[in-house]
Amino acid sequence: GHVQLPSPQNVTLLSKAFDMILTWCPGEGSPPGVTYTVRYESQERVNKWMKVPHCKHIQRTSCNLTCVIQNHFVKVRARVKAVSGPQQSPWVESQYKEYHLDVELAPPVLNLCVKENFIYVNASFPLASCVRSLSWMYDLNLWEAGSEDKKQYEGNFGKKTKILDVTALRGNYCLSARSSFQSIGFKYSQFSQPVCVLLNHKG
Repeated sequence: GHVQLPSPQNVTLLSKAFDMILTWCPGEGSPPGVTYTVRYESQERVNKWMKVPHCKHIQRTSCNLTCVIQNHFVKVRARVKAVSGPQQSPWVESQYKEYHLDVELAPPVLNLCVKENFIYVNASFPLASCVRSLSWMYDLNLWEAGSEDKKQYEGNFGKKTKILDVTALRGNYCLSARSSFQSIGFKYSQFSQPVCVLLNHKG
């Protein structure tokens, strides 16, 4: 008799740190060395399952679909099957997700340069190349170390250098930022770990 391979389980399309990723677990009783193949479908072309070249006969249990998806404003879903030699499992499908609406953000990485009375702030986002053109922004907090009183700079564009005039400040000051993105409402990441600098330190 022809024995079917166990199907992958917990097939989930999720967004994490700006990426859209399909994850799954091996089916119960899967043989060693089983591989997986993933395809995806967009609501622009229903029932047209597209191949994902970098997720064919893979051994890992996740597939990054961020840059395979051609339109980040349309709902997509994915499916995965297990393969072992001539045997295959049935396909298992995920739910639909839309990158633009469902994207989960990660905090930006701050790069600071202090020159005289100014702090030059550059924020970089851990983004895949295909989504860099979307308008990522960030909010910045500045406060004196040990104080709860934070000065907020909201809605800074990701690509521009933010220049802060710190002429009046003396001592140890910290900065932290969160990514923000507008889809239907605003979304935010967590704030990044603080980066602290010593200002106007007359040695």
